[in-house]
Amino acid sequence: MTSAPVQEGRIGASPRKRDGATLLTGRALFLDDYAPTGLLHAVVVRSTVAHGRILTIDTAAAEGSDGVVLVLTGEQAAQHAGPVPYFIDPAARGGNRTDIRCLQVDKVVHHGQPVAAVVAGTRLQAEAAARLVEVEYDVLPHVLDATAAMAPDAPRIYEDWPGNVITHNRYGSGDADSRLAESDVVVSGELHIGRTTTSPIEPRGYLASWADDRLTVHASCQNPHQMRWMLSVSLGIDESRIRIVTAKVGGSFGLKMQGHPEETLIALLSILTGRPVKWIEDRRETLMAGAREQVHRFRVGARRDGRILGLVNEITADVGALTAQAGWAMPNMSATTQPSGYAVQDCRIELDIVCTNKPPLNAARGFGKDAAHFVMERAVDLVARELDLDPADVRRINFIPTDEFPYRTSTGLNIDSGDFHGLLDKVLDAVDYPALRERQQAARAEGRCLGIGLGFELTPESSDSPGTFVSGFDTTTVRMSVTGSVTVLTGVTSPGGGNDTGLAQIVSDEIGIPIDWVELVQGDTDRCPNGFGNFSGRSMVVGGGSATLAARDVRDKLVDAARRLMGLGEGDEVTIGDGVVSAGGTSMAVPDVARGLLTRAFAIGDIEPVLESTRAYKPGNINHVPDELGRIQPYPTYSSSLHAAVVDVDPETGKVTLLDYVMAHDCGTMINPALVEGQARGAVTMGLGSALSEQLRFAQDGSLASNRFKSYLLPRAGDVPLLRMLHQVTPSPFTMHGNKGAGEAGVGGAQASVANAVEDALASYGVTVDRVPLNPPAVLDLMDAAMAASDGGAR
Repeated sequence: MTSAPVQEGRIGASPRKRDGATLLTGRALFLDDYAPTGLLHAVVVRSTVAHGRILTIDTAAAEGSDGVVLVLTGEQAAQHAGPVPYFIDPAARGGNRTDIRCLQVDKVVHHGQPVAAVVAGTRLQAEAAARLVEVEYDVLPHVLDATAAMAPDAPRIYEDWPGNVITHNRYGSGDADSRLAESDVVVSGELHIGRTTTSPIEPRGYLASWADDRLTVHASCQNPHQMRWMLSVSLGIDESRIRIVTAKVGGSFGLKMQGHPEETLIALLSILTGRPVKWIEDRRETLMAGAREQVHRFRVGARRDGRILGLVNEITADVGALTAQAGWAMPNMSATTQPSGYAVQDCRIELDIVCTNKPPLNAARGFGKDAAHFVMERAVDLVARELDLDPADVRRINFIPTDEFPYRTSTGLNIDSGDFHGLLDKVLDAVDYPALRERQQAARAEGRCLGIGLGFELTPESSDSPGTFVSGFDTTTVRMSVTGSVTVLTGVTSPGGGNDTGLAQIVSDEIGIPIDWVELVQGDTDRCPNGFGNFSGRSMVVGGGSATLAARDVRDKLVDAARRLMGLGEGDEVTIGDGVVSAGGTSMAVPDVARGLLTRAFAIGDIEPVLESTRAYKPGNINHVPDELGRIQPYPTYSSSLHAAVVDVDPETGKVTLLDYVMAHDCGTMINPALVEGQARGAVTMGLGSALSEQLRFAQDGSLASNRFKSYLLPRAGDVPLLRMLHQVTPSPFTMHGNKGAGEAGVGGAQASVANAVEDALASYGVTVDRVPLNPPAVLDLMDAAMAASDGGAR
């Protein structure tokens, strides 16, 4: 970061979040704070079996319950609403698909699937009535394991499919198998990544109001324009009669991308009742939304000096039941992101995306890239262990050299820029790596298990997926009033991370006005230009890019008008700063120029008297034309980070204690360093949770066993040490300001560095880490397995 102070409204400064005081004092309004006149409350009746045909639904008792206005079944809903459109359609990727309904009509495929809905005057009345709805099922066999689901005799989840696999894909180029055959050493392993979830503070929720032949939906969501389109399609209502409003959002992390059945359901309930209907999911419902569950069976070949020659990885991804949300597609990025930032051109990656009778995967921070890093970083450490080399040295020899960027990977990604060796040096210096290794030896002599783990992370950001609503451009309107104040209407939304502050900085800087003159409007489909919301670290890259273009248009108009109002010539240099236009020793306040243009339009001349511009920004480095190997390039830019974790493992209890954590992060030009650090700390903490304690577990009947925070164990403040953040700036040549996304990096690096640190700590026991989370029982199991393998005994 710069050593000199930067003005608050300039790029590179860290002004406070624009809504920070409102949030900290509890004055912010979230979805559940809205209570319009005549409000009704909805509760969803969910399946109590993992797989079964719906025989009957008896709603009589519920309909007669106090306060009940409507009880709706799937069969009734299907008369008014069509299937929910896919955010990413499997058919567009050559995969199997099925219709997704807001309420199931004839069959359920996971425990907790919506089968009916109750609307009543209060939430308590709706909950009481929902318990009276009786559903009779013809229970069918179910399968909860992806490998078992691929067996020929496995229960068929969707009967018109040939099996339970959504799609099988192969990624990579070269001849990995031949390269392994010629390698000096080949290491192999099987890694299991536990199913986790995003756990935002605010769960999902929708408030739908049908009035005057128009639908308004207040939603805690990431993509309001896409929700409008989806509701238009499923409900058969023209988009012009639908308004989506997203106010404050208490965290998203991918969960609130569109495609959930309740979006259509709550809108339909309002239409049928003619009154506002609100639904806020409870924590048990939120925890059903899974992420990340994968098994990787890999082999890596290397020379004696540690140079990796080839990679083979066979991935089985358990995505649960199919969803219209984007979550089912995440494993594609687990495959595509390999081999991460390493110069390995011979890779073969096989991916099976498999349905089981679990609740669906939903989009989650990292979007599958985290799994790629976990696998690659474990493979690098195994190579180092096999060759008795330092893990830092193996990384150094395999990193893509800085002078080779842009670099096309084996899977087709074109990495724009980076300095991975620089990140490694920063982290090793920060932890004083040689002294830390000496400290480790001293601790081992005292019987303590101290471990050091490294983890590199390459994060493709700002995705554009052809034929889907995952788009790599966005749109912004910048409008200046007669008083000089500026309204920015943007297509990107904020999940609470503060990108509105960053956008205000960009506009302030580009026009040359104080930041407090700038107002941001987000998340309103009636006011904001069509955009794609928030995902894939895109807000500052494409939202910032389009805001820059629009702000420059307004500034150019101001300069042109100022020349005429001040009697300047074309050759006179004009500057704008701190709200003042200056040239040749004279100056004029920006509000005076704005007022002059808008009130003296005919006197000024042929300047169009409009201080407003709407622009879209498309970054470079995206190419959808397949190359000779059929590979496309869907990401403009790639952030990177290097992580170091220091842990202490108690061999008697299996408890892992984090002693130190360092992250060196490179997201190119930082618009607001404080926002970057906030995003990085949050992502690292999410990664630490999935590495050490978080896991969704299911009972044999398919019901969710970890359905509350007593059984789904988020890391507490005391579990996370002070996260030390370092910054490196390698600007992207393909984005407006050289910035890269900063919203996803941290999850995979945290998983990998912690897993490597635990294995390092337990090196004397011969432990090989093959899973996350590494909770105490898992650590003890690994120790038992290692000791049994070494001497046939048990711990």
